[in-house]
Amino acid sequence: MKGFEKLAKLCRRNGGRNGALRAGALPLQEEGKGLCRLGMEQMRSLSLQPGAVVAIDGPRRTVGVAVLREGSEEAERGIVQIDPILRGNAGIGLGEKVSLSKIVAGVARRLTLTPIPSAWVPRGQQERRELLRQVEGRPLLVGDRVRITVAGKRRDFLVAQTEPDGPVVVSGSTELRVEADRDRESGSRGISYEDVGGLHREMQRVREMVELPLRHPELFERFGIGAPKGILLHGPPGSGKTLIARTVAAMTKASFFPVSGPEILDKHYGEAEARLRRIFEEAEKKAPSIIFFDEIDALAPKRETVVGEMEKRVVGQLLSLMDGLRARGQVVVLGATNLPNLLDPALRRPGRFDREIMIGIPDRNGRLEILRIHSRRMPLAEDVELEELADLTHGYLGADLELLCREAAMASLREFLALGSNDGAGTVTGEGSREEVTRAHFLEALRQVEPSALREVMAEVPDVHWGDIGGLDDVKRELQEALAWPLLHAQLFKHAGAKPAKGILLHGPPGTGKTLLAKAAATESKANFIGIKGPALISKWVGESERGVREIFRRARGAAPCIVFLDEIDALAPSRGASGDSRVMERVVGALLTELDGMEELRGVVVLGATNRIDIIDPALLRPGRFDLIIPLMLPDLRERREILKVHLRGKPVASDIDLEALAAQTEGCSGAQIEAVCLKGTMLAIREYLEANGEATVDPVFRDYRLRMAHLEEAVHFVSRSRPFVVAPGEVSAISPPP
Repeated sequence: MKGFEKLAKLCRRNGGRNGALRAGALPLQEEGKGLCRLGMEQMRSLSLQPGAVVAIDGPRRTVGVAVLREGSEEAERGIVQIDPILRGNAGIGLGEKVSLSKIVAGVARRLTLTPIPSAWVPRGQQERRELLRQVEGRPLLVGDRVRITVAGKRRDFLVAQTEPDGPVVVSGSTELRVEADRDRESGSRGISYEDVGGLHREMQRVREMVELPLRHPELFERFGIGAPKGILLHGPPGSGKTLIARTVAAMTKASFFPVSGPEILDKHYGEAEARLRRIFEEAEKKAPSIIFFDEIDALAPKRETVVGEMEKRVVGQLLSLMDGLRARGQVVVLGATNLPNLLDPALRRPGRFDREIMIGIPDRNGRLEILRIHSRRMPLAEDVELEELADLTHGYLGADLELLCREAAMASLREFLALGSNDGAGTVTGEGSREEVTRAHFLEALRQVEPSALREVMAEVPDVHWGDIGGLDDVKRELQEALAWPLLHAQLFKHAGAKPAKGILLHGPPGTGKTLLAKAAATESKANFIGIKGPALISKWVGESERGVREIFRRARGAAPCIVFLDEIDALAPSRGASGDSRVMERVVGALLTELDGMEELRGVVVLGATNRIDIIDPALLRPGRFDLIIPLMLPDLRERREILKVHLRGKPVASDIDLEALAAQTEGCSGAQIEAVCLKGTMLAIREYLEANGEATVDPVFRDYRLRMAHLEEAVHFVSRSRPFVVAPGEVSAISPPP
């Protein structure tokens, strides 16, 4: 593999010698404008002025507009930033050698464009005027592809004819024609490397393995090594595996043969193997070519696990085609799967799939780049901050972020149509609504779009904040420091050499707020949240419970930062040896201990446990390194009971005679849940009294006489103390008895 890396470095250096230029990426927001950005020294060496028309020579000639770029390291390295559409027109890739020269272009009297696909043509003069406005000032050549936004959608056009011939610049007086030509071969897939966000490292590795053998086969002969033959892309669904394959095929101009694994299989004997052979034969005839097997696990599963003979024959045929006695020339095989461990091991050896590339969940910068790609054509309001959205979308894949942008746009569209009116000519005009996507639309979309990696296990967290919890100030501060600080001050933690807590255990009597604290911690930390009830993981099938524990932590690692909340953890991890003859619980405890502090480090995942029976939890789980913080929650004191009463009476129409100090004193020994029950019962007593006094048929619609009074709450205290006596759980340190 080192030989491939040396070749890649050699090709990246190619074009950097003797003052030659190399093609670089243009900023995303300038895509489709036909620009070439050069540094001041580059402009001077080519005798160019900003706005000059330049010829871009690669395998094909195209034209663009030279504009000045501020001084940077890229300019010193001989890189010129070129619009990806222009790079495609010139037939050059990123990092490849490019030649620029100054030319003189005439003014276009007539311009004929062919839409790609040809099934679409502009409707009405308004769309035609908009199309002409966007191409005005651009230099064009026959055969160039032009990307324009019409009616809110990106449209690609092919320059079919210009008058006069040769390079021309479009002006406002140019006669524009748009003609569909169904017989014309578009030859363009309309995709570039700039359309793939957050996967720069993975894309670079794929390009090294695919572009080098197809573009520079002579280098492999010079180095005396064989070209790589295959790449396996694996990762969760929606991470961009198929997009990478399509992009590389489009940018290398190679023949592309997409193959879906299940469509190869056939009930007739030998037909599936024959289809595979025909695909490889066709690829060899049209080389250089790329064969892309999507969902390859369905085509080549492990032979020792499949029952049918046909599947085994198909696997054997694929193995021989990929690395058999016959050389296949300039044919590269790409495979994609989200279940790599189900593939036959013989397929994953070097010589067949030379490199396996994991396409993971994008980090914060990757999410920001993906959001910019999918929102670049959207009319964003000034209050939309993509950096904030990137911070809020932990665990979101590329497909999730694309759906998020689409749902936000749909929310804006629904609002626009609801407030709009039809002018009679088929055009909707907004009244009191602007055609833009706001921050509120994105927040609405966030509530609807869940990250794919957590769709099966992610819990929907209610909107609970620290202010909704009365008292427990010390506990809230501990949770903020353990959960929020490592996310907000990651660099400080790294500088201080401090490791975040792996686990936090909340224990205390029932009703003291353990689950409520977990909900607030998930909301305030803005991390992904997986809520697991201990008994829900227990299964009667051997190995299923342990597999459930492993699967939860695997998904949590992929969606980090993530909080895994284990409610009633005593049911999941009781002391080993105390669960009778069955060893199921002991295996579950072992799996949980290994996940918390085993060979595989738990990064970006915090386990939050809650129990009211800490005495029966396995002692190995309570040591530092697993549950680093063990926080006891006791019954609230006088001040905390007053704060809890404030929280639960907030927003209620209360009378002036309510004395919180007296109520707090009367509820001594009550838990937070019991105090909530007191407020609820008092409200019901007030409603009963109001209906009895006013009669159900003559209720005032504004409820002027309704008030929650002190007498209602005092009666509720006595009712709750009789019906819900507080019982201290075994193992808890509390000697407070319920009120008499």
